[in-house]
Amino acid sequence: MNKPVVYSGIQPTGIITIGNYIGAITNWLKLQDEYDCIYGIADLHALTVRQVPAEYRARALSFFAQYLASGLDPRKNILYFQSHVHEHAELSWILNCFTYIGEMQRMTQFKDKAAKHTDNLNMGLLDYPVLMAADILLYQAALVPVGADQKQHLEITRDIAIRFNNLYSPTFTVPEAYIGKQGARIFSLQDPSAKMSKSDPDPNGAVSVIEDENSIAGKFRRAVTDSENSVRYDPENKPGISNLMTIMSETGGMTIEEIEKNYRDKGYAVFKNAVAEAVIERLRPIREEYTRLMADKAYLMDIARDGAERAGRIARKTLSKVKRKVGLVELK
Repeated sequence: MNKPVVYSGIQPTGIITIGNYIGAITNWLKLQDEYDCIYGIADLHALTVRQVPAEYRARALSFFAQYLASGLDPRKNILYFQSHVHEHAELSWILNCFTYIGEMQRMTQFKDKAAKHTDNLNMGLLDYPVLMAADILLYQAALVPVGADQKQHLEITRDIAIRFNNLYSPTFTVPEAYIGKQGARIFSLQDPSAKMSKSDPDPNGAVSVIEDENSIAGKFRRAVTDSENSVRYDPENKPGISNLMTIMSETGGMTIEEIEKNYRDKGYAVFKNAVAEAVIERLRPIREEYTRLMADKAYLMDIARDGAERAGRIARKTLSKVKRKVGLVELK
């Protein structure tokens, strides 16, 4: 790794939405030449929630293919499954011994998830941030793109790294939050006050990057707007139509001003169809590449294997250093 390392892990819990694509992945594509980027499918993290094994396996592989189809180049980035690099679990155990129970119990996300999963209040929910710390510290990541719900986890990662470094001399790079160019924020098509999310309880609220064209068109036709019929950008008073204008601007290459000029008096039905068409055309190459990848599982697994080997080489180097510093006997 010759450049600063950017690390990001994402759980394969659903789909990559156009919100994820516009707000995050399009910016990640710009990092490929400036940084050494490592993207992990955080399949161990997602086990804190009960999964149906066959469905989960298929969903994780689909998620991996969506990453690739969206343009992340496996030659420029390391793309791998977390569970394929056992050093994550090993380092997580060691870091547990340098993390305090009170720190974990104070985690806001743990409190939220504990309230939602009272029937499955497992240790993984409590220990989630330590595994996340291991993910990041294994690769000496300098920068970590984080959303608002993960900032606290990055802070505990920094605390653990600093604590270990102070005890045993510099071992881990202390990561910073990556604050890149802010991608456009895309909201739910059914609730324009909420961010578009793969976990949206309303299936009409989110659009997947690999969704069927007819389904995409239908969701945009049903998108929530307002009682007016004028296409103009006003996020406070017209959040639904403003969200659609943002989506069209990001996928169709038009400015907000051009959209207003071209569609202001054409009515919402015409405009919704135009937005749907812009999204369909923007996603067409992604859908086609995804279909090709999913038809060649051997090729997908070759990429996953190569990514795991490359990630493993870096992880082993860090873990070996950690083992030596804490006094474990290593086989030569």
